[in-house]
Amino acid sequence: MSVVSFKVRKEIKEKMEKYRDRVNWPEELRKFVEEKIRQLEAEENMQRIIEELEKIPVQTPSGFSKDSVREDRDSG
Repeated sequence: MSVVSFKVRKEIKEKMEKYRDRVNWPEELRKFVEEKIRQLEAEENMQRIIEELEKIPVQTPSGFSKDSVREDRDSG
């Protein structure tokens, strides 16, 4: 495991100390970082999927729109 440190305002540090018997700060911060990384990776994966889908050519048969509109009008 590696150690990561960061700075917080003095008032935040004091409040963290106040609640240290009720909150496991290292564990909470670890969970937050892990969840944020999962979110960022999911966003990157979704973007890659979208880019791949955009490469797939979409072809509709000639006259498809006209025939679809006509079919809808006739069925109503």
